[in-house]
Amino acid sequence: MIHAYNELYLNDAMRNLGEAFDYAVNQCHMEADVFMDIFIVGGIAEQFGSGVPKYTSGMSGTELVWEVIGRSGLQQELPEVEVVYDCSPEYWSGWILAYYQWYTGRSFKNIKQHILMKDILKLYPTLHEAAEDKFVDTINHMICRNNPPTQLQKRRKEAGYSQKTLSDKSGVSLRMIQQYEQRAKDINKASGMNLAALAKSLGCAIEDLME
Repeated sequence: MIHAYNELYLNDAMRNLGEAFDYAVNQCHMEADVFMDIFIVGGIAEQFGSGVPKYTSGMSGTELVWEVIGRSGLQQELPEVEVVYDCSPEYWSGWILAYYQWYTGRSFKNIKQHILMKDILKLYPTLHEAAEDKFVDTINHMICRNNPPTQLQKRRKEAGYSQKTLSDKSGVSLRMIQQYEQRAKDINKASGMNLAALAKSLGCAIEDLME
């Protein structure tokens, strides 16, 4: 499984984004979704998700918030740095969001299109002590429930193939097929080679797989 950034930096990224949400909400008194929006709009989310060391491990969560707010142009009071962050719901929401982004390969922008931070916060009581994969499964289920199946998923199921079977037949990686079906990656921007291989394996035209 290939991820946007090295697994060695995952713990740093999770901790820093957890600290960032805790500081933004509990010290700067911002709504979690407001911070998420400016995190995305300012371009830092894209760099964080791509594994740029400056953002994933080169600064603290508090410094990350300062950078995000500075780029946004907001006139926002910036309280002193917190030395120790408790595992608040806000800390957990940022911490687990970083894991989900790393695990699925979705961009933060794509995640925000499907689920709000306030909805992630609602999961804290039941999932904050569960394994990270449980959160991934829960969010993926929520996204699938709120979105119709992709054309690829429809054609695959009509052919009676599992994702693994289609991967074996087409030569397209299982992870890539999962990301197309979850809309974590846009199949309309897939390589011609992958599209041709999937279409041939499913006995359909390339156009039949497009969204």
